[in-house]
Amino acid sequence: MRFIIITGLSGAGRTLALRIFEDHGYFCVDNLPPALIPKFAELCRQTRKNKIALVIDIRGGDFFDHLFESLKSLKNMGYSYEILFLDASDEVLIKRYKESRRRHPLAPERRIIDGINLERKKLEPLKAASNVIIDTSYKTPAQLKEEIVRRFIETEKETGLLINLVSFGFKQGLPLDADLVFDVRFLPNPFYVDELRMLSGNDPRVREFVMNCPESQKFLEKLTDLLKFLIPCYIREGKSQLVIAVGCTGGRHRSVAIVNELASLLRKEGHKVIVEHRDENSGGGEKDEL
Repeated sequence: MRFIIITGLSGAGRTLALRIFEDHGYFCVDNLPPALIPKFAELCRQTRKNKIALVIDIRGGDFFDHLFESLKSLKNMGYSYEILFLDASDEVLIKRYKESRRRHPLAPERRIIDGINLERKKLEPLKAASNVIIDTSYKTPAQLKEEIVRRFIETEKETGLLINLVSFGFKQGLPLDADLVFDVRFLPNPFYVDELRMLSGNDPRVREFVMNCPESQKFLEKLTDLLKFLIPCYIREGKSQLVIAVGCTGGRHRSVAIVNELASLLRKEGHKVIVEHRDENSGGGEKDEL
């Protein structure tokens, strides 16, 4: 039985995620009281349902506080589970609430940000225990669907560590789901070269500019050496996904080129690697701020 628990911040995309699992043959239940999880798992086993997805969140009120007890009971019964945590920045969540004209469930008579802060605090232990964290701040529904399919559906028959490489711009903020973050703003900036400014790190001319820098070669050499040490350690500890974020100022030139090179090196080592250039087309400039 594959048991997926979907949780996270209100407004971060839990309902959409549940529909995606349902479209791929999962038996789905929204807002099940945590105390019922062990009994529900046993019922699913008896009825031979082997792909289950549940949304568990703070709407359960006091019931939510019993979640870890139920998960412990689930494990004692011999069932394994995975936790998918959906997150988003405060600014994005506030915007989504204002667009939907809904009140936050934890702050129906107060400001939205008060509810978000309280929810983050209540969810901290669950986020720390999650197998997969997805930042939906910059994702369209189609992009969220693609990532869930990639991380869960396509890997149902696969084993090993899935490595997600994300390029980003510090101007747009850190990826919330990153396990490791590296800053490449020390490299020469193609923004200051007129013929390269409007291109991205996916263009061969920008790649050549970035990779011709000795510091780029040395950085990749040291980074791959570090990852050769870390990856077996993560696998030994049971980690199934590793998100490595590489950032420059705007996320358009240097970080994109470095991520592409790193992906190529890791694939040669036999690793399954997925690349995402989060801010390549965000329009954010690469000009460094002093």
